Amino acid sequence: MLRISILLMTWALVAAGCGSEGSNGGNEETGSSDKGVLMNPQSEEFQQQAPDEYEALFETSAGDFTITVDRNLAPLGADRFYNLVSNGFYDGQRFFRVVPNFVVQWGMHGDPEVIAQWQGARIDDDPVKASNVRGTICFATAGANTRTTQLFINLGDNSANLDRQGFAVFGEVTEGMQAVDSINSEYGQQPQQGQIGAQGNEYLEKNFPNLDYIKKARIGD
Repeated sequence: MLRISILLMTWALVAAGCGSEGSNGGNEETGSSDKGVLMNPQSEEFQQQAPDEYEALFETSAGDFTITVDRNLAPLGADRFYNLVSNGFYDGQRFFRVVPNFVVQWGMHGDPEVIAQWQGARIDDDPVKASNVRGTICFATAGANTRTTQLFINLGDNSANLDRQGFAVFGEVTEGMQAVDSINSEYGQQPQQGQIGAQGNEYLEKNFPNLDYIKKARIGD
């Protein structure tokens, strides 16, 4: 059975890649957000309560899509997503796991130093109020109360498996699902999350050069 998970990387593995500078170019392929803000998950910028409903607009190499979030579905998840998008966390990130008819997953920053800061920035689980049907979005987990920054969009109806595993939907793609469907799946699940954590986008660019990526994500007006 396929399961959404995030690898809990050891500090030694993360630290091994912290000297790399290849993923910090500040362009649309590697991200242009303020690294100083992203290095402190406990800062005020990441503690804001989201609106009851909002849109997140994603510009990607595969096309653009819009996610509409309903905070009532999963308040903690909706708040975390709102703060990450608002502060440019997802800019430049690769869609590193794409399994047709299952999920497309992302959420590991291109800079390994930033990844390291967010490993312990966990939020508690929300109750599951909506099913994991096609087009819905959730946080990935490594077990109970381990949500940090990784996300997935359901490419098919995964409600039978994922609802009972506790994956709390907080929104859905309301525009551009055709772009989500077109995200490159040639590498499947080959990218190793431990290597992403250690080397960031440098590892992905070198070994999986055709991965689609997020140019910019922002909260809609």
